[in-house]
Amino acid sequence: MAKREYSTDELVAVLAGFGIVNVAKVERYGSGHINDTFKADGTDGVSYILQRINTDIFPDPDAMMENIERVTKHIRAKGGKSLEVLGYHNPWRLYAFITGARTVDLIENSSQAFLAANAFAKFQNDLADLPEPRLHEILPKFHNTLSRLELLDAAAKADVKGRLASVAQEMDFVNARREEAGRIVNAMATGEIPERITHNDTKINNVMLDDVTQEGVAVIDLDTTMPGSALYDFGDMVRTSTAAAAEDEKDLSKVFSRKEYFEALVKGYLKDAKFLNAAELDALAFSGRLITLTIGIRFLTDYLAGDTYFRTAYPDHNLVRCRTQLKMVKSMEDQRDEYEKIVRETAAASR
Repeated sequence: MAKREYSTDELVAVLAGFGIVNVAKVERYGSGHINDTFKADGTDGVSYILQRINTDIFPDPDAMMENIERVTKHIRAKGGKSLEVLGYHNPWRLYAFITGARTVDLIENSSQAFLAANAFAKFQNDLADLPEPRLHEILPKFHNTLSRLELLDAAAKADVKGRLASVAQEMDFVNARREEAGRIVNAMATGEIPERITHNDTKINNVMLDDVTQEGVAVIDLDTTMPGSALYDFGDMVRTSTAAAAEDEKDLSKVFSRKEYFEALVKGYLKDAKFLNAAELDALAFSGRLITLTIGIRFLTDYLAGDTYFRTAYPDHNLVRCRTQLKMVKSMEDQRDEYEKIVRETAAASR
């Protein structure tokens, strides 16, 4: 799915609809795959984030924005820092620009991993007492690996682009891991693992880091904040923050999961994630492998389906992304005993 282009005049007109006039500059911002995001600078020195919601991916933006309004107001009422919604006219929304902080697409050091994990743990803690009603489930079965396997099987059967024969190795890799794919889903169904309010997209670039202290200032990109499992959030942190290379690195020799970053994530997360029960702690290291496999399945599914979900820069972009995820899974599997030990020892020390 290619990016849609907008003229400056179009964007200025949208901003005017929010009451923002005298725009000095407006340009694309960030590295997200889904929505169209722009930073707008006013002649008065005030900056904003303007975003067009991708309604192909989020078919009920009103429900999504209701979630975001509730979550951000609740966090700010507790004295925390969060996104501030300044306006919403479907499909456009306007946020205040958070100054004095930045995002990074790749973790730069283990200290950042610690701080990012701690920021997400605090985010979950802050929302633990969010009053009823239950948040809208924006993307049902979003991290449900069993559901993602069903979609992969359907895409493979349809093979609309004739690509199936070229991904035999990737399909074999996924098929060999089907047996463990339902571990978290099944434990949630029995109540062993509880439902919590979760972010569901815990990449490092969804935490604003203070320019000076590097501490987590605010968790952003709240589109998929909804009921889920804390394990899915932690697992996606492992997937993204322990990666030694970019998500679309073609040279797989550069792709592996870094143990020192995993240890930093565990320590940062467990410092404030006191709400986890025994079953969640037991599956913490496993969650990294599972979510990485799940994202690999999603990239592979989209490749077979003709690249209809994730934005791509070249024909095999989703296949390259898939291969990096599967290589990451293998790296985590090779370090399984060490990762499990880190969780056990950190959990014991944090009690």
